[in-house]
Amino acid sequence: DDLVTGVQTCALPIYKLFGVFALTLSLTVLNPDTFAADNAAEEGIEEVVVRAHPLSAEGLAQPVSILKSDELNRAASASIGDTLSILPGVNSSSFGQAVGRPVIRGLGGPRVKVMEDRIDTLDVSVSSPDHATTIDPFLANSVEVLKGPSSLLYGSGAIGGVIDVHTGRIPHVVPDKLSGQFDFRGADNADRKTFAGRIDGGSGKFAFHVDGIYRDADDYDIPGFAESARQRAREEEEGHHDDHHRDDDDDHHDEDDDHHEDDEDHDDDHHDEDEEEVFGELPGTELRTEGGAIGLSYVGDRGFVGVSVSSYDARYGLPGHSHHHHHDEEGHDEEDHDDEEHDDEEHGEGEESPPILDLSQTRIDLEAGIEAPTASIRSINLRVGINDYEHVEFEEGEPGTTFKTEATEARLELVHEPLWGITGAAGLQVSTREFSAIGEEAFVQPVDTMTMGLFYVGERKIDDLSLEAGLRFERVEQDPSVGSKQDFNLSAVSFGFIKPIGDYVRLSGQFDHSGRAPVAEELYSNGPHLATQSFEIGDDSLDEEVATNVSIALSYQDESIDVLLSAYETTFDDFIYESNTGMEEDELAVLQWTQADASFSGFEVDARWNVRSWSGGEITLNLGYERTRAKLDRGANRYLPRIPPQRWRVGAFANWGNFTAELTYQQVSKQDDVADEELPTDSYDDLRLYLGYTIEVERSRIEFFVSGRNLTDDEQRYHTSFIKDLAPHPGRTIEGGVRVQF
Repeated sequence: DDLVTGVQTCALPIYKLFGVFALTLSLTVLNPDTFAADNAAEEGIEEVVVRAHPLSAEGLAQPVSILKSDELNRAASASIGDTLSILPGVNSSSFGQAVGRPVIRGLGGPRVKVMEDRIDTLDVSVSSPDHATTIDPFLANSVEVLKGPSSLLYGSGAIGGVIDVHTGRIPHVVPDKLSGQFDFRGADNADRKTFAGRIDGGSGKFAFHVDGIYRDADDYDIPGFAESARQRAREEEEGHHDDHHRDDDDDHHDEDDDHHEDDEDHDDDHHDEDEEEVFGELPGTELRTEGGAIGLSYVGDRGFVGVSVSSYDARYGLPGHSHHHHHDEEGHDEEDHDDEEHDDEEHGEGEESPPILDLSQTRIDLEAGIEAPTASIRSINLRVGINDYEHVEFEEGEPGTTFKTEATEARLELVHEPLWGITGAAGLQVSTREFSAIGEEAFVQPVDTMTMGLFYVGERKIDDLSLEAGLRFERVEQDPSVGSKQDFNLSAVSFGFIKPIGDYVRLSGQFDHSGRAPVAEELYSNGPHLATQSFEIGDDSLDEEVATNVSIALSYQDESIDVLLSAYETTFDDFIYESNTGMEEDELAVLQWTQADASFSGFEVDARWNVRSWSGGEITLNLGYERTRAKLDRGANRYLPRIPPQRWRVGAFANWGNFTAELTYQQVSKQDDVADEELPTDSYDDLRLYLGYTIEVERSRIEFFVSGRNLTDDEQRYHTSFIKDLAPHPGRTIEGGVRVQF
């Protein structure tokens, strides 16, 4: 019944889909003699190798999505979350254009591990939704998304899924020739300019890699008010409520207070007249990013050893200040008045300057690998990441809270040849993290964290049936500067299968049982967290969070059709979440970290149909749908906050000769299954268009492109965002540029 209701309520209007199918139809009927069908695609199910999994070359039961090559270039955005939000089951926790962490099947934050070449980003993006992830999609070779629990391979922080960004910063082979890519683009909205480039080369036994990124953008345009209609209505209602109480108090004042009351009423009226809602442009969304890396490897006959050094610097605003205030207080001298006039000229009259976050990161990565060191060992790989991160949050130009972290993560993997018919991988993973937040708005105390895990995963084939199983043991220690030390002993077990049904159909399923240790913010928070406009209170008695997940997928793939249907259900014992207590502290809502049993369930559809192929190109239609439901097992209101609504997507892709075109329409439904004090979000449309023209010049490939996002200029508010009612996504954006590959 829920499925039928969802389909009925989200059925796409015919007129909105007409443009997509009209494009496809027109391309199909053009000059049929030229567009002769070419069934060059191989029959059967395509094997996908996932580098985030050591056994994926033999098939993988876990649901996986991959963005690479031209598809990644077309989707690339300023944040990794926005880049991946085109994939079924993946959303973004958007906090302006600079910040957007991925949300996988309704789970985000510390439950989704974001990695750079199989090592954690080692930043502080999990500690707050306004902290950027220090990975730039424009510098990626590919991005892999492992949906569902991945704790067995990557620890309790991956209980919801894994994002692995492959950069190629440490080369594994010496390339035959020098290669590179440069991307120049500019957008009208926010006057955004982006430059990204990379070069790979080598000689003899040595290979090198160089990359760099620069981005600059002003505050972006929005199609309406910064505050949502529901937020404005709530504030108006609260204002009337306060006025009512003031009127009741006034009835008890004597006549001597009448003159004073009139002055207060006049001041309140004056304040209301001077308060102006932000409209058309969202303050606090400016952005500047600079970064790059240098990598060098020595490559032998059966192995390699390499190192890379990278830096990432960003300065960006924190949106969420939705009013401009005009201050006219008594007691200001002439000098103060002059200072206010100067501030008005810089920020606009009465405008409160949004906070600015200034971050800097230096990272060193080491990797060594060897193939077939013995007859029984297929490969050994060692990865180490060492990170030094700091950011300062500025208020009105003055430095405020400073976040620092020094972190190291090491990972050793060994893949063995078949033993009793089992091919397997064993591994050891160790990480340390020294975290501190210093300043008036430091809502969590300094904490040292140490994690150590041992794992094994194996795969065996019995006729055409593939079986996967694995086990992990992990220990997590949290040592705060004040308070008692917390230790957690965790385990994870996984079992999966892959069963072909005929030549084109495959059935796969996976069972996972895993635990997650609470992170420092959940244990030790105690203070105002202005990014989420809340006063957060942790609980150092929190127990581990245990998840039991069952997922199943049915796929069909032949030379022209590729369909994947997947469903999942995850039950949590002692799910950790923030409960709105209904109280206030320092005029902020008090959120208490607590635990309760909960369940997540959903399903996804991802379908592609190659309508026509010929020697010069192809035409493909695609369709997607997703739905996630999340509830506590008990309570008056069982809904959890920031759960993404259901989405429909339909699109068409075509390339012929030198031309490329992609048209995508997405309809995001209203989300009114909301937690206490959480406001619903309205449905919206998202129409995107990409047009490209490619020319070949000697050994180079040059593509000129133009793309449009949110072409309907809808008010888009991501329900997964903490500031959805204060900061919508950008309005209509037209971007153009050139990409050079050689």
